[in-house]
Amino acid sequence: MLPLFMGPWQIVLIVVIVLLMFGGKKIPELMRGLGTGIKEFKEATKDDDTDKVDKVDKVDKIEDKE
Repeated sequence: MLPLFMGPWQIVLIVVIVLLMFGGKKIPELMRGLGTGIKEFKEATKDDDTDKVDKVDKVDKIEDKE
């Protein structure tokens, strides 16, 4: 069974494995790509929320006119 908490030694081991697999020069590129992906995801969810609010406002205006 896998523990739900990762200790400091497990984190160090994962970092060492990632460094060995990708090398020191490739890590910044990977992190930059990860950051860009997270930023795009947040913007997409924010845009989706504003679209829903706009639609609700339009429905409220239509109901007020009736």
